[in-house]
Amino acid sequence: MNIILNNTKSNYFEIFSWEDLDNIHENYRKNFSIKGPVEAKILSINESISIHELSKLKNHLDNLNIFSLCIYSNERNTIIAGKSLKINSTFLKEQEVKNKLLLFNLKESDDILHKGTVRSGDRISSNGNLCIIGDVNPGAIVSAKKNIYVWGKLLGIAFAGNTGNNNASIASLYLNPLQLRIADVIAIGPKDKPQNHYPEIALIDKQTIIIKPLLIETKN
Repeated sequence: MNIILNNTKSNYFEIFSWEDLDNIHENYRKNFSIKGPVEAKILSINESISIHELSKLKNHLDNLNIFSLCIYSNERNTIIAGKSLKINSTFLKEQEVKNKLLLFNLKESDDILHKGTVRSGDRISSNGNLCIIGDVNPGAIVSAKKNIYVWGKLLGIAFAGNTGNNNASIASLYLNPLQLRIADVIAIGPKDKPQNHYPEIALIDKQTIIIKPLLIETKN
C-alpha cells in the first residue's frame, strides 16, 4: 500500500508506505504548507486492507486536516472496506493502479521552477531541485530534497537537502536569509546586509554551513 499526500497549492507531494505511517506527521510538518489544501490517495495492489487498518489510517489523516481522501485498488475487499468508512473508493485493474503509482514515482524526481516573488506566508517545496526566479520575502519558506537556487533576494527561510542530503546547497544573487538549513545543519542569517554584489552559495563544510562566492563558469 502506498499513501500519497499531495499539496495542490505548491504541487509538492510525498509517497509513504504503511510502515511510514508514524512518520507522516513529521514529514507533513516539514514539507507541507500550513495553508494546504492537501489531498490523500491510497494506492493498493493485490492487498486486502481491513476496515480496522483503514480506520487507523483515516484517523492519522484526519489529524492533518486532509480535505480529500480516495482509494484506488484492484482488491474488492479493500474497496468494500473503504466504502464502509465513507471513503471515496474506486476499483481498478492491477495495471491501472500500477500506472497511477508509476506516474507519481516519475513526478517525484521532478525539479520545480517558480517564477515570481514568494511572499510572506507562502511555502514552496520540491522533490528535486528548486529554482526560483524572483525574491523570497521574509516570512516565506522554501525547501527542496536537493539544491535551492534563488535568482533574486533570499530573505526568508531556505531548507535544502530536507531528506538528509549533506551535499545539497543554497545559492542566491542576494543571500540575506532569516535562516538557512541544509540537511540537519542550521544557520541563522547575518544581522548585517551583504556588502557583496555577486552571487553566493551556502553549503556544508565540516558540519558547519559556510557561505562563499558562487563561481559561474563560462565558455569562450
